[in-house]
Amino acid sequence: MTTIRTFLVVASSQAWLFHQLDINNAFLHGDLVEEVYMVLPPGFQGEKQGQVCKLLRSLYGLKQASRQWNAKLSADLISNGFQQSKFDPSLFTRGHAASFIAVLVYVDGILVTSPSSHLIQELKTFLDNTFKINDLGSLGYFLGIEAHMTIDSLNLCQRKYALDIIEEAGFLHSKPVDTPMVPGTRLTKEGGSLLKDPSGYRRLIGRLLYLTATRPDISYATQQLSQYVDSPTSDHLTAAHRVLRYIKKAPGQGLLYPRNNKMELNVFLDSDWASCPETRKSIMGFCIFIGSALVSWRSKKQATVSRSSSEAEYRPLAATVCEVQWVHSLLHDLQIKPNKPAAVFCDSKSAIAIAENHVFHECTKHRDIDCHIVRERLSQGFIKLLSVSSSTQIADGLTKALPSPAFHIFKSKLAIEDLHAPVYGGGGGVLDSKNHAAIHS
Repeated sequence: MTTIRTFLVVASSQAWLFHQLDINNAFLHGDLVEEVYMVLPPGFQGEKQGQVCKLLRSLYGLKQASRQWNAKLSADLISNGFQQSKFDPSLFTRGHAASFIAVLVYVDGILVTSPSSHLIQELKTFLDNTFKINDLGSLGYFLGIEAHMTIDSLNLCQRKYALDIIEEAGFLHSKPVDTPMVPGTRLTKEGGSLLKDPSGYRRLIGRLLYLTATRPDISYATQQLSQYVDSPTSDHLTAAHRVLRYIKKAPGQGLLYPRNNKMELNVFLDSDWASCPETRKSIMGFCIFIGSALVSWRSKKQATVSRSSSEAEYRPLAATVCEVQWVHSLLHDLQIKPNKPAAVFCDSKSAIAIAENHVFHECTKHRDIDCHIVRERLSQGFIKLLSVSSSTQIADGLTKALPSPAFHIFKSKLAIEDLHAPVYGGGGGVLDSKNHAAIHS
């Protein structure tokens, strides 16, 4: 999903053309390397009893089908002059400047972007001659994500998917709430009574996790709830129902990607030290922006217990630097080269001091690897560490349940907008430029 969002941000900011298509009967095109035999289908009479079919191509249902199809498509794109990204094999690029074209593949769904409509048509013709495609035209609906393009922005949301979740759970007529979690909530394994049938809870959490593809505002809540899918209780289900009531208030909320966006990396990271009441592990959160467009975020419990608040901040700093480096590599594949170091905003002055201090002390020697990766990127000028106050730390909402005023500030800084809200002219899907300018001013 980070690759998809980065792909869309770059193409939108450069005012490139978007097109989407899918391959008809994709898995049937895969060539089998192994010998695979199939029992004769019903109604087919062979010459001898016990005869079987030897398959030359893959069929739907074979465990090799998806891999063989991917290998077939990749080989044909490479033969057509495309280069496969080393950082995400689903991304293919070719050419430079006005002749640049990029292809993003998800199974049989394909996104294409280029400044030239002629190049896009040439690719469609090539794929249609090779596989037979279904041309879906301009980008509109991809992987359950609705894309609404206007003159000055691209809006991504999962309104239909969100409404399906609410309807399935029976919460269409429920009372909406302002926040996905009650501030100060601490979920535990022992709280409440065990659910007799946990399958409904598991399905709900799974669907909420996919909804976070365009809704970073529910990332912390879903991270907390997903820890208890093995043995959910009534308390966990009640907390999950509150998330549904929050989504119901504005199911059309999603990410806003403006045109003419600056191609600079801005990163915010935070940690809530020893916040888990059962394991005493810390919750980390980070969000990575390309200009003002949010492309990557995470809310996660740290793998080990941190012995101090500075250590709790420093561990996610190392993980975030690795993620920034990966996003930076994706930008290079898409012909974007940021001319400034990635600005990493952290509200822990002690963590920044550790990163900038080249002498290992007793308090930092057990964090040897983490220190090396951050200091190396810092000395190379790849990142620049900047201190920010806790009150202006955007990632704060990814590490704890915030009260309503603080949560709305957090959400506004994530560049989340509701395309279907009245300020945008209702559910017509057309963004009024005057309203857009008024909101961002």
